[in-house]
Amino acid sequence: MRIGVDVGGTFTDVTAVDDAGVFHIAKLPSTPQDQSLALRDGVGEVLAGTGTAPDRVGYLGHGTTVATNTLLEADGSSTALLVTDGFRDLLEIARQKRPSLYDLTSRKPRILVPRSLTFEVAERVGAGGEVLRPLEDAEIDRVVRAVRDSGASAVALCLLHSYRNDAHEVALADALAAALPEVYLSRSSEVAPEFREYERMSTTVINAFVGPRMRRYVSRLAERTARLGIPVAPRIIQSGGGLVSPESVARRPVTTLLSGPSAGVAGAAWVAELSGHKNLITFDMGGTSTDVCLIKDGRATTTAERSIEGYVVRVPSAGVHTVGAGGGSIAGVDGAGALRVGPRSAGARPGPAAYGQGGDRATVTDANVVLGRLNPGQGLSSSLHLDAPAAEAVVTAVAARIGLDTVDGAAGVVRLANSHMARAVRTVSVEIGEDPRDYALVAYGGAGPLHAVEVAREVGIRTVLVPPHPGTLCALGLLVSDIRTEFVQSVLAPLSVGGLPELSAALDRLTATAGEWYEREGVPEGQRRSTFTLALRYRRQNFELDVELPPGPLDEDAVARLTHSFHALHERTYGFHHPDAGIRIVGATVTACQAVAAPAAETLPAGDGDVSRALTEHRDVVFRDAAGDHSARPTPVYRREHLMQGDRVDGPAVIEQMDSTVVLVPGSHGTVDTYGTLIVEVGTDV
Repeated sequence: MRIGVDVGGTFTDVTAVDDAGVFHIAKLPSTPQDQSLALRDGVGEVLAGTGTAPDRVGYLGHGTTVATNTLLEADGSSTALLVTDGFRDLLEIARQKRPSLYDLTSRKPRILVPRSLTFEVAERVGAGGEVLRPLEDAEIDRVVRAVRDSGASAVALCLLHSYRNDAHEVALADALAAALPEVYLSRSSEVAPEFREYERMSTTVINAFVGPRMRRYVSRLAERTARLGIPVAPRIIQSGGGLVSPESVARRPVTTLLSGPSAGVAGAAWVAELSGHKNLITFDMGGTSTDVCLIKDGRATTTAERSIEGYVVRVPSAGVHTVGAGGGSIAGVDGAGALRVGPRSAGARPGPAAYGQGGDRATVTDANVVLGRLNPGQGLSSSLHLDAPAAEAVVTAVAARIGLDTVDGAAGVVRLANSHMARAVRTVSVEIGEDPRDYALVAYGGAGPLHAVEVAREVGIRTVLVPPHPGTLCALGLLVSDIRTEFVQSVLAPLSVGGLPELSAALDRLTATAGEWYEREGVPEGQRRSTFTLALRYRRQNFELDVELPPGPLDEDAVARLTHSFHALHERTYGFHHPDAGIRIVGATVTACQAVAAPAAETLPAGDGDVSRALTEHRDVVFRDAAGDHSARPTPVYRREHLMQGDRVDGPAVIEQMDSTVVLVPGSHGTVDTYGTLIVEVGTDV
């Protein structure tokens, strides 16, 4: 059996596939105090439910939010920072950017390392890697004593130009490891060996800040899975989508800041390709937030740098955009008397009022209960059922504050949440020059199928795909992702024959680094697949585009092909190119990969066209009519597991399953395809 476990802010999702290709899923509340507890319980539930012995588990994939939560809650380790003499304040100075240009009261995020724990080192390496000021042994001893006296439990080393020459960082790291073996070390020349001093420092500091907690977590994770009797170590997914060992995560935990969302992107791409769709916008609405990502020709957009709540991280990651709109997003009224939804969330505890666990704030989930879209009689997990009166009470309180009745208030909450999510969809499409009408929306997460059709209409998308198990798709993504990681190296050379020696040296270093990683991960020689990309830009540009390095020798022909590819990519991206402008190589990336065989996809038997076999009831559900008014209408409710290949369900309708609920608004209809995916034609308002 192969098992994937994704731990989210509200729920932990489990997807398993057995030897016969049959999928099994489970959904249970997350355990924020220790995410490995939910993983243990979820795996145990699947094994018990299928009668599978633990020693039959041959693969265990995991998506986690431990590093993300540690950063967002600023609850990491006491961290010291070692910098080149004269650069003590670089982390706080950062860049000449204002997060909100006209907001005079906007606040920068908390600095993760206070000035008192930032230590200057008497050394200097030049921009070309030459040593301008040697690092003396006496200076190393002084710095080690200062770190010991500070009591810091983690150290970030970020010396000037160490991406060119890391000898001084390595010497300091070796001395610290020998004198303070319990202290977590994060070296910039290992974590993010790139130019752009602030971004490199920020990434290295975050890696150190979350490092000790992540190291403890992966250790507990390995212990708990071993106690279950599972013979394989878990693999953890990174922000870029590749799975790695706990040991790799302990070395570079900063690569897991988007662990869960990247698994969902992989799962969505796999499911959609089975249904014949390669141009997608993923739409993952969970309990805390909504994540969206654009996939073009089957490949997700990626980014080399992103900001998470104001903290800059420079590691390869899926191009996921996140907004604070989820099922648990809290609805309220602001100081001006306007309705607000999110970004604050009720989380897993206490959760929405409808969960009956003490929540007393109206949320998007509560609004959906009031509108009849969620069934109070259907459990969200084996231990969690909805409390409709509690949901109605908190929604009524919010609606009364803006002069609306309960139903209109609930409809307003849902419509505002949809607006936030539609804006996110435009961000990953329209804002990068893509027309969302050319893409299908893949709806997943526990709440995604509830809102997807209305969000699609708002942005002009015509087709929505709902996977067979949308609420646990991120866990499925763990089963179809490769074992993979990326290593980056700054190059800073012209794209010309004269720049090839420097590029070749950088590629040699990356090849050696990838080889060491393959050995640590236990990847057999014949299964190692390395590909290279170059970050290129015109002279005097500030940002670069990634171009894949063609196979073959590094020679004049390779330069010509790279030049042609870059001009064409620049034209597609920005609408112009400069054929006579010089091109610079800024960096090189190696992607080291071991392909994982994806599970066989289940197929459904053909139906007879009579969907009454799946009909369970008619329930009053509130929809907006053509005049913009909200009213309840008797709506058929179907069980998803009783629908078969070729079945068509016309809206308005509700389709329920254990892990999610699909809402088909009036004017839309859904058809079940061969693999059980619901293909929804959005239609128009009626």
